[in-house]
Amino acid sequence: MHKSLVALTAALALTFGGGAFAADAMSKDAYKDAKNKIEDQAKADKKACDAMKENAKDICQAEAKAKEKIAKAELDAQRKPGAKADEKVKLMKAEGEYEVAKEKCEDQKAEAMMACKKDAKMGYDKVKADIKQASAKPKAAEKKS
Repeated sequence: MHKSLVALTAALALTFGGGAFAADAMSKDAYKDAKNKIEDQAKADKKACDAMKENAKDICQAEAKAKEKIAKAELDAQRKPGAKADEKVKLMKAEGEYEVAKEKCEDQKAEAMMACKKDAKMGYDKVKADIKQASAKPKAAEKKS
């Protein structure tokens, strides 16, 4: 599953290049095709979860959803590169990790589960705060100019 996302991202990067001209290089049709591939992969990933039972199925579905959100954010970042797009990718990765971690916590009992979920939330909140702080730095520099 993960290898196909990496392959798609690498293919897009090679096809459309990097840097500032990536937004010009990716046509609407290419963007739509890439998005459809991501959605098709997500459907396949979610379907693979159907054979699983109980919390393993929930974890699998959370992983599939996270992978889809991250892939779409990365695609958007390739289409329209910039600081906001980079922030969105980081946020989607953090959200995905958080959702998967919460599901994995469900395998534990009572207090251990609560502690696990609290740790997951703290990690997610830290990443969000770091993203917010990093985006505030350029704005502060602009005000000084």
